[in-house]
Amino acid sequence: MTKYNTKRATFPVLNMHCGSCAARVNKILNQQNGIIEAYVNLASSSATIEFNTDITSAQQLKQVIQDAGYDMIIENEEDDDENDNAENSEQRDYINYIKLRKKVILSIILSFPVFLIGMFFMDMSYANEIMWMFSTPVIFWFGRDFFINAIKQLKHRSANMDTLVALSTGTAYVFSVMNIIFPDFWISKGIEPHVYFEASSVIIAFILIGRFLETKAKANTSSAIKKLIGLQPNSVMIITKSNQQREIPIKEVRKGDVILVRPGDKIAVDGIVTEGSSFVDESMLNGEPVPSLKEINSYVYAGTLNQRGSFLFKADKTGSDTMLSQIIKMVKEAQGSKAPVEKLVDKIASVFVPIIIIIALLSFATWFFLDPENGFTHGLLSLVTVLVIACPCALGLATPTAIMVGIGKGAEKGILIKDAESLEIARKTDVLVLDKTGTITEGKPKVTDFIWKESNDNLKSIFFTLESKSEHPLAHAIIKYLGESEPVSFDYYESVIGRGVFGDFNKKRYYAGNRSFLVENNIRISKELEKGYDQLLQESKTVIWFSNDDEALAIVGITDEIKSSSISAIKKLQEKGIDIYMLTGDNEVSASLIAKKTGIVNFRSGMLPDEKASFVKELRLKGKIVAMAGDGINDSAALAQADLSIAMGNGSDIAMDTAKMTIISSDLNKIADALELSRLTVRTIRQNLFWAFIYNLIGIPIAAGILFPVNGFLLNPMIAGAAMALSSVSVVSNSLRLKLRRF
Repeated sequence: MTKYNTKRATFPVLNMHCGSCAARVNKILNQQNGIIEAYVNLASSSATIEFNTDITSAQQLKQVIQDAGYDMIIENEEDDDENDNAENSEQRDYINYIKLRKKVILSIILSFPVFLIGMFFMDMSYANEIMWMFSTPVIFWFGRDFFINAIKQLKHRSANMDTLVALSTGTAYVFSVMNIIFPDFWISKGIEPHVYFEASSVIIAFILIGRFLETKAKANTSSAIKKLIGLQPNSVMIITKSNQQREIPIKEVRKGDVILVRPGDKIAVDGIVTEGSSFVDESMLNGEPVPSLKEINSYVYAGTLNQRGSFLFKADKTGSDTMLSQIIKMVKEAQGSKAPVEKLVDKIASVFVPIIIIIALLSFATWFFLDPENGFTHGLLSLVTVLVIACPCALGLATPTAIMVGIGKGAEKGILIKDAESLEIARKTDVLVLDKTGTITEGKPKVTDFIWKESNDNLKSIFFTLESKSEHPLAHAIIKYLGESEPVSFDYYESVIGRGVFGDFNKKRYYAGNRSFLVENNIRISKELEKGYDQLLQESKTVIWFSNDDEALAIVGITDEIKSSSISAIKKLQEKGIDIYMLTGDNEVSASLIAKKTGIVNFRSGMLPDEKASFVKELRLKGKIVAMAGDGINDSAALAQADLSIAMGNGSDIAMDTAKMTIISSDLNKIADALELSRLTVRTIRQNLFWAFIYNLIGIPIAAGILFPVNGFLLNPMIAGAAMALSSVSVVSNSLRLKLRRF
């Protein structure tokens, strides 16, 4: 076997606006000699390339990408610091965002007077010259990228919306300039010279607005990965062999290092507790609101948050091997692996543009050869008219106007939608995967049962004070329940991690904690409370006991309650033919009870983030269109893996950034509304595309002169411009109809 030198690296790629851009870069890279594998990720605006260094280099690949109208950064290819890369990427996105916003604002400012004069004040003095002056910077400065990209696309024998924009606006501009400089040519032929500056400049402004909105949405999507990376601290405190504390950067941590975790610290790497104990918030992993007790030999994970206790742990997995790094990797791969369907307009444009050019040239040639007397005049008029009437203004408005109205309609109903792709997919959904905590349930522990053996205000005050001093996360639910109680002053107080708390008041000791805590202290439990305890366990509730030093006085049942809307919403979705699955990191007993109460047949319990993501992937491999709804960091990988990702309101920022839809109110009924909104919006887009093309299908043959042999009619470019404007008005009006729809 021949051996060769290979290199695998990830490079930032600039100027990718949509899925077709990513597909284009991916195709170009994989066609190059020496490329073993190239994988372009739109979510992170990067390309992972494995190549033979004996045949090609990163610099050569950069040149190829630049020739195609994009760019690739290779200066920092050796830098493997995730935080630095994320920061650099964020800075580049922000700079591009600011530049594009400036172009949009200035193009609108300059195009508006051109539009006013062209539509209403054509008879004013020097109208043509004023429009020429205002439209020139719009075309050749703010719109120069369209012409540059169109030329580069031409080099690769392809065409897209840039080609259409450049061809139509360029033709309209040049034709208008010629009519100002040489008006006598048309006047001598009995034709009034007309200019089309308003069409060319307004088209550029509209398309730039669309690009601006796409850039903004893409920046929000990729911020999920940056926030995941931000869960990891920049430095850690290690314990040296001489038992000294020393702070070091996280990238210097090695397996076997002993790390100190103080109250409120984020855990830096995965490892095993060697000394001390504490409660750790692991909601980023299991989605559960109750922090986990960590004692000697317990395993801790990077990115989780320590609460009040301190402990030491030995590093076991560092760098890219940690659970957090794996989640980041899964989110990146899942976001990038869902190759977005190429825009319908771009697909049509790749065929439409060459056809329009051919029709325009054929019409000119036909007139030139068949009509020796006026062939050149009529042929040139037909050529320009065909190109003008084929202007892509309506095409450019067809999707964005429907999307803007659809997104606005969704926002009115508490549904935030990130892009058109999610609206397209939503209507096809046949499986909905739901996280339990925070999605089906409230996500907040709450006291549901309070059973006293004997009760008085004094005992309530003692119980309240015990829990107010406790570090246990469930104590807050009891404090909230007993909120009106007056605190007392203990003579002595102590917390026993993993068991409970106790304190001395008026020469009597009181306990609050789990059942084992009471048994260890030989406290009697009445049959009444024992029966209540068994009942609460059957209902899968967490039970906290309260006692004095002789007998149990009360039990408290705490649970995460099902949202009031969940049961009806799940039933509504099932009636629509959608299969519901529930995934949770909770135990099987709790999961089974929730599933039974909500009518969910299919559920999985005790699932970690990678297992949730794998389950979603399995459903998709079976041909299902899968929507995933969740609210926690632990759901982010599964959300990114789903065809349609839905974040429930009041959840983690990362889940919302990863998801394509966010339900603000966290009401599952809104998911059914989102599916209906998807159906209506997609139908509107298709209607818009019909109106955008019907004028071309009818107008282009007329513009070419097909009616001239019949009745002597030859379409004037001015009428062609009006037809183009009418198609735009039809598209916008049809989109606005969506606002009136009720569902």
